[in-house]
Amino acid sequence: MRTRKHIRTLTLLTGTLLLMAGCRVGKYLPKDEKLYDGADIQLVSDANVLSKTEKTALTEQMLEMARPKTNKQIFGFPYKVWLYYVIGEPKKDSSFRASLRRKLGEPPIFATSRSISANSGVWKSFLENEGYFHSSVEGSLVEKGYKAKGVYKVNVLPRYTIDSVGFLSDTIAVGKDFREAGKNTLLRPTRPYRLDNIKLERERITQEFKRKGYYYFTPDYVAVLADTATGNHKTRLYLALKPDMPDAAGRKYYIRNVYVYPNYTLAGAAQDTNRQEAVRTTAGFFVVDSSRAYDERLFHSVIGFKPGRRYNSRVQDVSLSRLINLGTFKFVRNRFAPDVQGDSTVLDVHYYLTPLPKKSLRLEIAGTSKSNNLTGSQLTLSWKNRNLFRRAELLTINGTAGIEVQLGAGSKGVTNYSYGLDATLTFPRLVSPLRIDYDRRQILPKTNITVGYQQIVRSQLYDLNSFSGSLSYSFRGNNQTEHTLTPLSLTFVKTSNFGDRFYELLTDPTVSAQYLALIQGNQLIPSSLYTLHWNSAPQAGSAWSRQFVFNAEASGNVVSLFTKDKDFDGKKDLFGSPFSQFLRADIDSRHYYKLTPSITWASRLFAGAGISYGNSTYLPFVKQYFSGGSNSIRAFRPRGIGPGRVIKQDSLQTTLLQDGGGDIKLELNTELRMKFNKYFQGALFVDAGNVWMYKDETLYGQEAVFSKDFYKEVAVGTGVGLRIDVTYFVLRFDLAFPIRKPWLPEGDRWTFKDIRFGDTDWRRKNLILNIAVGYPF
Repeated sequence: MRTRKHIRTLTLLTGTLLLMAGCRVGKYLPKDEKLYDGADIQLVSDANVLSKTEKTALTEQMLEMARPKTNKQIFGFPYKVWLYYVIGEPKKDSSFRASLRRKLGEPPIFATSRSISANSGVWKSFLENEGYFHSSVEGSLVEKGYKAKGVYKVNVLPRYTIDSVGFLSDTIAVGKDFREAGKNTLLRPTRPYRLDNIKLERERITQEFKRKGYYYFTPDYVAVLADTATGNHKTRLYLALKPDMPDAAGRKYYIRNVYVYPNYTLAGAAQDTNRQEAVRTTAGFFVVDSSRAYDERLFHSVIGFKPGRRYNSRVQDVSLSRLINLGTFKFVRNRFAPDVQGDSTVLDVHYYLTPLPKKSLRLEIAGTSKSNNLTGSQLTLSWKNRNLFRRAELLTINGTAGIEVQLGAGSKGVTNYSYGLDATLTFPRLVSPLRIDYDRRQILPKTNITVGYQQIVRSQLYDLNSFSGSLSYSFRGNNQTEHTLTPLSLTFVKTSNFGDRFYELLTDPTVSAQYLALIQGNQLIPSSLYTLHWNSAPQAGSAWSRQFVFNAEASGNVVSLFTKDKDFDGKKDLFGSPFSQFLRADIDSRHYYKLTPSITWASRLFAGAGISYGNSTYLPFVKQYFSGGSNSIRAFRPRGIGPGRVIKQDSLQTTLLQDGGGDIKLELNTELRMKFNKYFQGALFVDAGNVWMYKDETLYGQEAVFSKDFYKEVAVGTGVGLRIDVTYFVLRFDLAFPIRKPWLPEGDRWTFKDIRFGDTDWRRKNLILNIAVGYPF
């Protein structure tokens, strides 16, 4: 009772202070002026005209269009206007008072009758455009104290729908193409009349015409007539070509010459575009390349236009996209030049390409900080050749060196040294001994050949050596879908130089299984991989967006056909080492829903599974799934969950080596992202999931194996986040704690009753701060 009394007293005091401050604002205002307090809309319509949901949506749309916008307020108090008057008029624009007034204050927005008439006109036009013909809007200013609000009554009449759509044309060629375009019209009978849809239809017709060679055609040449005299709130739409359309807009154009200037710069434009030095290629292009830096076949494969072929806007878009995505040219620009003599319908197309430096050297220094107290830095030296074989091939060679030190562990901590060298050669085309057919109207495919070596030295423990090589192809089916096929990937992992500390820790029962897994021998992984990456197409007005990634990998199945079990131990060897055999597939589905302009609901579902066979009893360590960490379940340390009900003790011993993972993974993440301003964002999140073994013969036992009761072994964590957007990247701080621990006895796994934010020991054992760059998903 006493608390409630204090709350009522505080509320009354706050209201009184705001009222007094409000009166103070009123005294500052000029005589006969009122502060604008926004708009109120009363929507009037029959029940069969608008549903409750439609009324709400229509009202929100109209309020969004209302002008002017009000001054910022807290509980109805215009605090920025009050500060504007309290700070006072500065004597100089450059003074401290002027700067303070601009940052803290806000000039008052006065209510005027002009805003009533302006909003009424805008809303009436909006309703007409949405098909609510003959609707009316009335408004007036209603004063209350020192404020005035615009109050409007909007009478909405029944919405018109489309009764029929007709395309009117003559018998000439352009008329036939116009009728042909009508077969795919966006305007369908029974759909509501909307001006935006009519605009989209004119744009669609224009794009279809441009793809058929009508270079000069624009949406303005399509006339749309609406006949609303049919009754029953229906309208007939008629589309036709305007009679005053220029002759050039109704003609199909063809490509005469293709000029390419691959060394174009503003400083040397005259020389770089000198056509007297142009060389005619086998495809009929004219290339001005005195240095012979580029092979003519590059332009034949990238530029879709060919002399004598009809102009097509899609070919134009794809050609520009290909040139930009080559990564060889800094700037790409093109120009079409018609033949101005007579009534010719030919075009010359010119491509102006400004190259990037062929060779470049880059040095990067990065800092790292992990949840297991490993802190360090990495140095990367990168060398690039952007035109290795004169067809825009990109060769990238990276050398890396890094160090990580475990802080707070004293003499028991571990220091990691890493060294690496890798090279990637990218061809902007398919390179294969076999002919591979693909849609040549799309973005160019890429062939990637990669080789690399990495060594990780864990002081007094062991060295981990990794050799890798792969051949992959990437190509797009459309702007939403990308396919990556890796027919050949070979990874060889060798552990060596075991130190005294490694053998000492073998006696620890919590980590011995993990050590045994590491020293089981060399890991040779010959595999093939397919990846599908899909993004939802951006849709105007849609709050939803989605991403989907699917991976499928098979290892050892082809190699096993050509190898034998020489030692008769049940395992086949390749280059003297047993190779891994498994099938592995996973999906990563991400969904984003914009609740308001500043609040987004983001979710991710990940599911993956691997089945080992033949030479393998479980997935190789580098192919296992892991759970826990800054991009996974953030309430647990990296790789700190599972498999199954296995306990991961938070001790120095368990973090000295990498924790084992599992063959199966299920994970769900969801969070609300709130944008406070341009730089700061907040988040509330919940993460859940675990990893399991498909079968387990040696490592963890039956409690790690996936079963029908897997849902009882799910770990759950929650927390809050702060994100700082510095334009180039997002710095993320996520503070999380577990609310369900799968290794506890059944019935005690939910830990709500144990939460003690004021307890130092509880915070030390449960709170985890994740520091990372970028969003978790």
